[in-house]
Amino acid sequence: MKILVIGATGLIGSKTTEKLRKLGHEVIAASPSTGINTITGEGLAEAVSGTDIVIDLANSPSFADRDVMEFFETSGKNLLAAEINAGVKHHVALSVVGTDRLQDSGYFRAKQVQEDLIRKSGVPFTIIHSTQFLEFLGGIAASADAGANVTLSPAKIQPIAAEDVSTFVTEISLQAPTNGIVEIGGPERFPLSDLMQKYLDKTNDSRKVVADANALYFGARLDDLTLVPNDDAKLGTLTFEQWFPNRPQR
Repeated sequence: MKILVIGATGLIGSKTTEKLRKLGHEVIAASPSTGINTITGEGLAEAVSGTDIVIDLANSPSFADRDVMEFFETSGKNLLAAEINAGVKHHVALSVVGTDRLQDSGYFRAKQVQEDLIRKSGVPFTIIHSTQFLEFLGGIAASADAGANVTLSPAKIQPIAAEDVSTFVTEISLQAPTNGIVEIGGPERFPLSDLMQKYLDKTNDSRKVVADANALYFGARLDDLTLVPNDDAKLGTLTFEQWFPNRPQR
């Protein structure tokens, strides 16, 4: 099949593209660097023409409320309009577990708009709700940094490795559209504050984690289970301890 991967040069996109090509599919790797831009529309109609499946893995380069809303709204409208014209059979989008429960956050409000555009488009779709990537633990720490401390909620988190995410994205994309949500997560559940302390200790980071139930997570307050998937979620296999030695180095 001919498959267009939006955000193909990113963490999940590069892994998904590689997996699909190994399975023998014709994959178009789309990103502004390859001349396909969902914001400006450059190269989009040509890329979507004759495509069976579109996988949207793009993320906003800025997390500022206005920027992220403009990104997902503009990108979503342009991409879905091109898909309608081309008769795409399956639109797959990667979103986040708890998006509907995190609407105090500008980022998650924008993700909700993206999902709503997909549902209203008429294009057959599957939305994948993923728990947070293990690779993003450093970003979570940076968002909650307070000098010598990192203040985080003890709410539960069930992080998943990017390798497992790309496997699920590949598998789900090749299946029939669900016209609904499929949830994916990691094999282990931790209090967020406990996992972060473990991560900082293993990376020789001297900061200490302060557990605070009122600490905001990217602008939103967490209940204990806000970030964890439903009981019927598909679970990856890579544990934190298995992932850590092979994590991306920056």
